[in-house]
Amino acid sequence: MKVVLGVTGGIAAYKACELLRLFTESGHQVRVVPTRDALRFVGEPTWAALSGQPVAADVWDDVHEVPHVRIGQGADLVVVAPSTADMLAKAAHGLAGDLLTNTLLTARCPVVFAPAMHTEMWQHPATRANVATLRERGAVVIDPAVGRLTGADTGPGRLPDPAEIFQVCLRVLRGAPRDLAGRRIVVSAGGTREAIDPVRYIGNRSSGLQGYSLARTAVARGAEVTLVAANVTLPDPAGATVVQAESTAELREAVLAAAADADVVVMAAAVADFRPSTRHESKIKKTDGEPEAIPLTKNPDILAELGELRGDARARGAGHPQVIVGFAAETDDVLANGRAKLARKGCDLLVVNQVGRDLAFGTPDNAATVLAADGDAVEVKRGPKDDVADAVWDLVAARLV
Repeated sequence: MKVVLGVTGGIAAYKACELLRLFTESGHQVRVVPTRDALRFVGEPTWAALSGQPVAADVWDDVHEVPHVRIGQGADLVVVAPSTADMLAKAAHGLAGDLLTNTLLTARCPVVFAPAMHTEMWQHPATRANVATLRERGAVVIDPAVGRLTGADTGPGRLPDPAEIFQVCLRVLRGAPRDLAGRRIVVSAGGTREAIDPVRYIGNRSSGLQGYSLARTAVARGAEVTLVAANVTLPDPAGATVVQAESTAELREAVLAAAADADVVVMAAAVADFRPSTRHESKIKKTDGEPEAIPLTKNPDILAELGELRGDARARGAGHPQVIVGFAAETDDVLANGRAKLARKGCDLLVVNQVGRDLAFGTPDNAATVLAADGDAVEVKRGPKDDVADAVWDLVAARLV
């Protein structure tokens, strides 16, 4: 695949070197098109050496090759990382004052922007309007991460991790449709932990890999994603707003708050069904004899509560149609247990998968059957967890009004 990597004049330009390396090492041919200001941060020899391709910033360089037309015409993907507020404005208004903006105008392939700027610039109404315009035209604009910016400033505006930008780009190159554009989506991932004492907890083996794949894929398909992560050690997916949670109570609070105006809620997290009735304030000491039993109490059923809230809103004639997706991890009688859970929970889709040794939890692959409330069932054969994510979003998109 031929990739054009546009680099603009921000301090995060040095991070684009890592993104370039990820593309080239995965077999893509990359042409770097920096702006003149970008070359103040990283010089032309660096880009040429890392890409193995000529580097130019001006339409007058190698004019006999007509680069301002040819580069965009021949690309399979254009990604601008970092993209400054200035570049977003130029792209939104169709300006063509240098090689990169000309390339954006001539490209008929997917375009991904990874903005990086100070918080005030990102939140300015002009920037928000430019982002909205680009998204309406089909571009993928990845929301920046929250973190340390230039100097002592902290806030939204940080360039996401290059590896996570790369993951979004791979999904776009695979032909991810833009069928979730403008949709607000909530995904939960990981596994909740219920404290026994300050040291010990009741938990499960969920790694969060499937939930994170769902979040990344939704971003690539154009959605605005809130990811509620319970005890996950994975890097934040580029473009998603990540909310951390530990216990079921914390996860419930975060999911319900984000779900209030969401179009889709996907409960991929493995939520603990029970918690200790009492949390010991100090570590339980080992003594002679058998340990005392730990009484348990039921946790709230978040998936069922989401279904009830949606039903209440419909009864009042309030809210908007919302698609709810649950997950069921089963060890035996997988489909029978899944169908019973689907009937109890009141969700639209239930992703049922078998778990156990080297199955689902912590593995890069998965297999599942997606059950629908209308009786349909779609089998997803074992493969990368991205395949399950794509299957889920295909079914969700078909149900969105």
